[in-house]
Amino acid sequence: MRAMERLMGFCFVIVFMILLSKRDVKSLEFDELLINGNRTTKEVSLLDLESMSFWESVYGVSAAAAPPPNALMVPVTLIHGAAAKGAGIYTYIYIFISLSLDSFSQYFEIIAVCLDGTLPGYHFHPGFGSGASSWLVNLEGGGWCNNIRSCVYRKTTRRGSSNYFEKQLAFTGILSNKASENPDFYNWNRVKIRYCDGASFAGDSENKARVLQFRGQRIWQAAIEELMSKGMRNAKQALLSGCSAGGLATILHCDEFRNFFPTSTKVKCLSDAGLFLDAVDVSGGRTLRKFYGGVVSLQGVQRNLPSTCTNHLDPTSCFFPQNLIANIKTPLFILNAAYDAWQVQESLAPPSADPRGNWRDCRRNIQKCSASQIQFLQGFRNSMVNAVKGFGASRQSGLFINSCFLHCQSERQNFWFSNNCPKIGNKAIATAVGEWYFDRASVKAIDCPYPCDKTCHNLVF
Repeated sequence: MRAMERLMGFCFVIVFMILLSKRDVKSLEFDELLINGNRTTKEVSLLDLESMSFWESVYGVSAAAAPPPNALMVPVTLIHGAAAKGAGIYTYIYIFISLSLDSFSQYFEIIAVCLDGTLPGYHFHPGFGSGASSWLVNLEGGGWCNNIRSCVYRKTTRRGSSNYFEKQLAFTGILSNKASENPDFYNWNRVKIRYCDGASFAGDSENKARVLQFRGQRIWQAAIEELMSKGMRNAKQALLSGCSAGGLATILHCDEFRNFFPTSTKVKCLSDAGLFLDAVDVSGGRTLRKFYGGVVSLQGVQRNLPSTCTNHLDPTSCFFPQNLIANIKTPLFILNAAYDAWQVQESLAPPSADPRGNWRDCRRNIQKCSASQIQFLQGFRNSMVNAVKGFGASRQSGLFINSCFLHCQSERQNFWFSNNCPKIGNKAIATAVGEWYFDRASVKAIDCPYPCDKTCHNLVF
């Protein structure tokens, strides 16, 4: 019987390798030609391509942006054990000889790859001294893709293929290795997991016709398992963080992260600019809800959403953090700008909802907003404050909602910790997060409405 299983396993190897070889052949199809050729900026909006250089260079969290002087540069590591595609012929032969058919099949079910089928990766800088047994895992942000067209485009970038990953990334802000820049986490083991799926590390599906792999959930699992094998299983302290789409991913995976460790390990989570609201836009529609609906349905996100939400709400609603945070058991800190620049530009007042351009100046510079526009934005701030009310009542939660026109603050040095960084009550973001993580103080900081905060570094486009 076992011999028969091995024979069947060998046949499976041959078929599987043939299929993989075919995946490596990339055809130029209609949408790809349009995107790489004659597409206009109107056809590919920022909402579709939030992961591209425009938003990243603005916020200073881009892999492509020029690193600050003297920044720590950390090399990329590909996760070769994440996908069968990463194994050679001898690995396949060894597996089929060593394992039963059932085990062999289970092995190949663990296919964790980027959108284009390439291997996922991460950047790791080891801890030292008192931080040697502490781990900070950061989930990279970079938007989402909600339809075949935008996902096909995405796989030609570093947000969909490790072929385009930078060899090194700058570790700044919460990832810095300098005590003067990152007082509480500078000597921890620090990791940035690259984002190459397009659904906040939550999808699990594929589109064979367009050669698209939506394997964010498996990338997340494979990356964590690799880090565990590199010593994280022995961590005494751990913090999961992320910005933007990575901030949403942090919320989605916070309790999963906790479950990887023994109860003796102190585990918390920090979501930066991840509190995307199911908000009404300036035309009365719901631009972001429609967009998220495409992400969830296309990439098979539903099966990986918390059942505490899906048992009473639709899957798209359960991709919005406001419907998740109350049921997260692991201590969570929410860091967000009350006038989140990305949400203002792409959810509240995108060009599609503002055909006459009445919001053009306001969405580029909050100081140019009219009184009625500021009133609308105050309503958005109120919605954000209301969304975290119940969450903030928990003793273990942390809040830092500042009244700035920004997006992502933990990974940029001048926002995280510097002489003129944003503050609430004279407390910097790094100080607030450190006090919360180490239980030195309760942190429930919610700023007064715009324009009272003079420490903000409001963006101007």
